Amino acid sequence: MDEDKQREIASKGGHAAHEKGTAHEFTSEEAREAGRKGGEAVSQDREHMAEIGAKGGHASHGGRRSGEGRGEEGGRGTDEERERRSSQSQQRGGGQGGGQGGGHRQR
Repeated sequence: MDEDKQREIASKGGHAAHEKGTAHEFTSEEAREAGRKGGEAVSQDREHMAEIGAKGGHASHGGRRSGEGRGEEGGRGTDEERERRSSQSQQRGGGQGGGQGGGHRQR
């Protein structure tokens, strides 16, 4: 039997159980416990977890490697670029001590 047909039959069974009132409805506590157990089981596979982490890193950095497209020093830029940014920040009220973001720049 192909997967679509099997999924259709299972779906009908689920709908019927809900209509009949015999379907199990998880409480938030049961769902939390099930999620915790599933997370523990999945996290035992170190190779799988490494793959997930790599995908997250690629997504958050757009697939760039360190330094690509962000200046010569891995995002720090040249002395002139840093000076220009610092000057612009101070003009906007974000100078030393009273600034926002604690020295981290937003992208």
